[in-house]
Amino acid sequence: MGIALFDLDHTLLPLDSDYAWGEFTTRIGWTDPVEFVRRNDAFFADYQAGRLDVHAYVRFATDALRVRGPQAAAEAHARFMAEVIEPAIQPAARALLAAHRERGDRVAIVTATNEFVTRPIARALGVQTLIAVELERGPDGWITGAIRGVPSFREGKVTRVAQWLAAQGLDWDDVHVTFYSDSTNDLPLLERADVPVATNPGAGLRQLARERGWRILDLFDPLP
Repeated sequence: MGIALFDLDHTLLPLDSDYAWGEFTTRIGWTDPVEFVRRNDAFFADYQAGRLDVHAYVRFATDALRVRGPQAAAEAHARFMAEVIEPAIQPAARALLAAHRERGDRVAIVTATNEFVTRPIARALGVQTLIAVELERGPDGWITGAIRGVPSFREGKVTRVAQWLAAQGLDWDDVHVTFYSDSTNDLPLLERADVPVATNPGAGLRQLARERGWRILDLFDPLP
């Protein structure tokens, strides 16, 4: 069985959806512009350097959501989709997804960004299966700021994909996996895939892909 797995940020999207959501919440007045940008930039630098504390980041990134509540959060995300995400979705990304579907592959997005931010994006891309950082819910059904289960980050992506396969009665030996990613943070899953594709890769991953003979795909230019 063919499986096509896609990272989301800077892979299918020419931006980082988590970072963009943080910028958006500041723009609509949910966060202090100076303090939020300072902390958001620091976490983003940690991510790029491969040293992100994902639990600390998710607590930070969901703080405004927890305070505002589900209705305000849903309304804000609808605006975020209309104003930020949908204009950024590139035809090349849709075409790549369509090519795998036409080939009969099962398609899934595997992202380290949380489910609140990414589920509507996956729907907009026409992808039903989303493996994202799942958020813990409190007795009232709303998010607590903690992560539920294994975060789909670095080696956690391999674990979460294995769990997804097992839920369908499958193992790695039953599938042929292609994985697209831009980041060295995704090396564990790139190395586990049958066909790793360095997609819009940063300099580190581009060099590694050349050394290992992996396919390099420049799907689109990043947004300015």
